[in-house]
Amino acid sequence: MQRYEVSASVRKGGEASAQAKRSEIRFDGSAQQDPELPGPAELLATAFAACALKNVERFSQILRFRYDTASIEVVAEREEPPPRIVSIRYMLRINTDEPPHRVDLLHLNIRKYGTVYNTLAAACQVEGEIVADNPVPRRTE
Repeated sequence: MQRYEVSASVRKGGEASAQAKRSEIRFDGSAQQDPELPGPAELLATAFAACALKNVERFSQILRFRYDTASIEVVAEREEPPPRIVSIRYMLRINTDEPPHRVDLLHLNIRKYGTVYNTLAAACQVEGEIVADNPVPRRTE
């Protein structure tokens, strides 16, 4: 079993940060919404985005999938009461010269093997699409 460890702290007034490995992540720990720092819901959406992009790289190696860049936009919707995330929608864009069936295979693997993806999909509706655009020039090998 793999473990992930994070420590976090907050000062009176909402100045908060988390430490994960050797990185510090500042976030909003105030009672209101800080206009600059991400709050917990944005961090959750960020974790989802990071999971998807990490798996683009991971599966590009496993599947020998060629790509130049990838980006993702994530929208998490909250309802209340009680306050909770009820849906996550995403658009994953990838610059590739791979054929559509290979792009679909990459997307299938991201959905099937993403840790954060699967955790959130068990708790709320997750839907999205992958779009291949601005293809990189075909390489001759």
